Amino acid sequence: MEKELAHQQPARHFREEIDGRGMEEDTETGLGSVDIQRIEQVYRKLDLRIIPAFWTLYFLCSAIRSNVGLSQTMNIGQKHDLASVLNLTPKQISTGLALFYVCYVIFDLPSNLIMTRLSPRVWMSRIVIAVGIIGSCMAAMKAAWSFYLLRLLLGIVIAGMWPGMAYYLTLFYPPSRTGKRIGQYFTAAQVSAAVVGLVSAGFQKMDGLQGLVGFQWMFLLYGLVAICVGVGLLWWLPDRPLPPGEAPVRTGFDKWLPQSRPALTGEDALIHYRDLTRVYRRPRWTMKDLWHVVIDWRVWPLFVMYFGVVGVGIGVQNYATVIIRGTNPKLTGIQLSLLSAPIWIMDLIAILLVTPFSDRFHQHRALFFSVPVCIQIAGLLMTTYAGSVANPWPRYGGLLLVGFGLGPTVPITMTWTNEIFQPRHGEVGVAAASALVSGLGNLGSILTTYALFAGWESDAKPGRKQYRKSTLVMVGILCLSILSAAVMTLLLRYVGNRPNAKQTSSGSSTSEGEGVVVDGAARRELQERGLGRLWWSRR
Repeated sequence: MEKELAHQQPARHFREEIDGRGMEEDTETGLGSVDIQRIEQVYRKLDLRIIPAFWTLYFLCSAIRSNVGLSQTMNIGQKHDLASVLNLTPKQISTGLALFYVCYVIFDLPSNLIMTRLSPRVWMSRIVIAVGIIGSCMAAMKAAWSFYLLRLLLGIVIAGMWPGMAYYLTLFYPPSRTGKRIGQYFTAAQVSAAVVGLVSAGFQKMDGLQGLVGFQWMFLLYGLVAICVGVGLLWWLPDRPLPPGEAPVRTGFDKWLPQSRPALTGEDALIHYRDLTRVYRRPRWTMKDLWHVVIDWRVWPLFVMYFGVVGVGIGVQNYATVIIRGTNPKLTGIQLSLLSAPIWIMDLIAILLVTPFSDRFHQHRALFFSVPVCIQIAGLLMTTYAGSVANPWPRYGGLLLVGFGLGPTVPITMTWTNEIFQPRHGEVGVAAASALVSGLGNLGSILTTYALFAGWESDAKPGRKQYRKSTLVMVGILCLSILSAAVMTLLLRYVGNRPNAKQTSSGSSTSEGEGVVVDGAARRELQERGLGRLWWSRR
């Protein structure tokens, strides 16, 4: 009872503020009415606070995670590449790559659930600092066992980062507005893949400096930068929003950590409270609530969608230089690094083009997902069958198409997960479902890093048909992703996505049966924005 009264106090204070400002109260939601432009200003302020921080941390973590792919061809002419220095076989490298994703799959869900109970800001900072420490230690690898150990540890400490970021956004934004923002910081992975490929050319020039080979300098410096950024996030990222007038309560270790500024203050905080009231109502979840999320059939089509696109994405990311070298064995290590960059530039362009429109037409997520997947399939078929020994460049063009098709698919899958599970299961629904989709979906990454390409010995033999079976397997899992998106669309149309009983009683975004909207954002989510309020339609 005391908790309910404590929660009602800020709401009462908020209504008094509305009355004092002369705002008109909305009879449908019981809350004041604010012009949509003012609401957009509030979300833009949040963008400036959150998105650059997420972009930076994701850039560094992506670089540290994927540098193993580049290290396989760095200074290969001097036999200072990863395999030569550590005496690794292609199968051992594939095993090390896959071990990372095994831990990622196992620890994704526990990490995200811990984040809901602790400070999201502190947990994200912990992830980045730990990734930086492990990344730096990779410069000291001497044999296969140390490679395996550090890849395992990296998978454990980075688990929960990607679904945790998606969950964190739903604390500040309506689910239908998260696609563009997930896409914005997801571009960090593409920029990272492109820039790291270019910068690796510089690290190769440092080969032998202070007794370290090129890839060791790469691991060491990226790791040290990540540690510094992780510490800075304690001041940079805002913690979960509190109702206006409610002061944060600091307990345990939180007392000894720096306190960040609130995300919003004053009138901005009041407007956000009214527009996204649902995130301020946090009924404590139980294991029964978690079980309801796990057995919800809606998780599984999303998992298959993610399995296909992330498997292909990670496969291309880890083996891009290997695939390019297979098309033209005469290329040097520096040339391979430079040629890998345009793949991710194409990926970035597609993200920036597609994800904003997928938010504006959020009721058609399956279409915005399936079309890019078809582009990936076309690109993989070009990489497999196009060109000739004398002219291998059409096969490289296929990789560029794959990069373009990959871009929007992962952000759209995570956004669709947020949209489905927040109104249905609340905060634990977003945290658990995003972790399950991301974690289990990375089984696709295990497939493409361990079983395909260098891990498939008969398919890795040099020649015109090198990696042909691997790319055809990726075409197959992409077809499953498209099928799952279609199944999800049909089932949502005929079965629906009503909130469960607990969400209805505690005030989710809509109430079952009556359709009562509890905040302004939920009312707007009932309709698509379409092309309205774009720059050409503003006065």
